[in-house]
Amino acid sequence: MVRRRGRIEFENDRGEIVHYARHENGGGLVSPKADVPHDVVVVPGAYVEAGARIGGGTRLKAGGWIDENAHLGRDVQVSENVHVGPDARIGDLVKLGRGVRIGAGAVVGANARLEDDVHVAPGATVRPGVLVRSSVVTAA
Repeated sequence: MVRRRGRIEFENDRGEIVHYARHENGGGLVSPKADVPHDVVVVPGAYVEAGARIGGGTRLKAGGWIDENAHLGRDVQVSENVHVGPDARIGDLVKLGRGVRIGAGAVVGANARLEDDVHVAPGATVRPGVLVRSSVVTAA
């Protein structure tokens, strides 16, 4: 990890250097190429990658990782150690419990609630308004 003029740099798994800045509302790390409004809370230990878009009022707790080009709606609650995979789409007012994993390209509809340790397979869809307790969601 390298720090330069308010910027933090890491080498990712592909050997590329990625840049982050501390978000003014919480101090978590946000790519300068992400769209994260000022009213979003990104606590230390949370990351938002390049191309990600986060809706207003969303809260990311420690260990939250919003991957490249993922989109989160308004007022989403992201608990500890959650990973939202690349190109995933999360609707408004969704609650993601601790340890949730959302696969690449998956879709979680508005007002859905995923309890702790739920895994949504890549490309799978969770319907709006449902409560998901099962450990793995594989079908659309």
